Amino acid sequence: MRVHLIAAAVGMTLALAACASSGGLHPDGAPINPDSLAVTRTLANVQVSPAAWPQADWWTSLGDSQLNALIAEALHDNPSLAEADARARQAQAEASEADADRKPEVNAGGSVSEVRLPTTLPPIGKGHNGAAKYVDVSFKWDLDLWGGQRATWEAALGQQRAAEVDAHAARIELSTNVARAYVQLGYAYAQQDVATAELSRATDVQKLTRQRVAAGIDSQVQLKQSDSEVASAQGQKAQADRAIDAARSALSVLLGKGPDRGLTIARPQLLPPGALSIPTNLPMDLLGHRADLVAARWRVEAADKNIDAAKTQFLPNVDISAMAGLIALGGGNLFTAKSRFYQAGPAISLPIFDGGRRRANLNGQDAQYDLAVAQYNDTLVRAVNEVCDDNDALTSLQVQIDAQQRAVDAANDAWTLAEQRYKAGIGSYLEALSVRQELLVAQNRMATLHAEQTDYSVQIIQALGGGYSPSQPAPNVSAVAADANSSSLIHHRS
Repeated sequence: MRVHLIAAAVGMTLALAACASSGGLHPDGAPINPDSLAVTRTLANVQVSPAAWPQADWWTSLGDSQLNALIAEALHDNPSLAEADARARQAQAEASEADADRKPEVNAGGSVSEVRLPTTLPPIGKGHNGAAKYVDVSFKWDLDLWGGQRATWEAALGQQRAAEVDAHAARIELSTNVARAYVQLGYAYAQQDVATAELSRATDVQKLTRQRVAAGIDSQVQLKQSDSEVASAQGQKAQADRAIDAARSALSVLLGKGPDRGLTIARPQLLPPGALSIPTNLPMDLLGHRADLVAARWRVEAADKNIDAAKTQFLPNVDISAMAGLIALGGGNLFTAKSRFYQAGPAISLPIFDGGRRRANLNGQDAQYDLAVAQYNDTLVRAVNEVCDDNDALTSLQVQIDAQQRAVDAANDAWTLAEQRYKAGIGSYLEALSVRQELLVAQNRMATLHAEQTDYSVQIIQALGGGYSPSQPAPNVSAVAADANSSSLIHHRS
């Protein structure tokens, strides 16, 4: 093999490279600039802090040891995490395989077999039967002149990193789902308390009404109304009981256990909502704190590398192969100089006509890039809006809770006065029970608002990334887009 022969062959094939063309094919996707997503007016009255990002173990700040144990159990036993980890390992194997394709390949082999030669050939030994002995070593190496194999490996590496980030995202989602289900279980118990108290109140009203009907004070109309209230309260109590069972079942699923596991979960305490604070430079900083955004950025990078690899398919390719070995027939000695053979040289391939297969492949890779960019843009827009929407909800809920607390206090004062009037012989107990109903309605509304407030505080933690911190920086999507649309020997699109 001579270097000048290889150079001449490459030069000749370059002159013919226009036979299969990639002209006119290019991606159209353009990533959104995070700074273009205005949030200044929306967050004008919000406290901002660079330290507002959640911690990796954010749930410990809620101060509930049972919740801490449940999240740890879910992160250990939930089958969905094993699924995400398996996808990450699969992507890692694919990246390793793509890396191996870039490297030289060396193989060795040998065989010994019995052969019978045709009678038209000179006999070997005493007859026409003999042994064929064969040993060889082969070498093959694709020179990857245009970096196509490297681009394929880098694309697989990007997909591997995206899958690894997806596994982190699955853990964040699981931890927040456990916390939200735990909040829902606590709310279901609060509803049950109110429903039980309402059933007791309605039953007392029914008893008093029956006594008044018997005494000729009230009519059957009032009695039927009290019967209706009791039936309605019984339905509300059954609904509250069912809500507890449903919340326990949801937690059992998240823990990766059977329904009996939910029955062992004690009644949750009232969890405090998170403090209202938003990180500074929200849209830009989300790029490094949201696992789904980091994964989307890696997929854009992988799609760009796949375009690079597809472009090289239009160019000439050169690989080097060599083989050497020993072969002997009959009883001859295999390990002698006359048994040697070898071959070596470059192999050159040039795409001339393939029916449009390469163009179709490149067009598909361009579309895949546009899809990755669109998914990144969608994830970024949703991420920014989720944070702002959750923050707006928490702000509104705090106003509602303050107003509802005044309503609860007023209803409680009314109930206290009604009891005092009844004990003083001024008012009736039936009137006091009617006031009691207003207090229960106010307390039920307060329980709903507290549950929503805590739930949204967990949601905003998830929207801010749930404490995720990438092990390595994700690629700059704007730079990747510029590379995807640049002009060079490989990247030419027009």
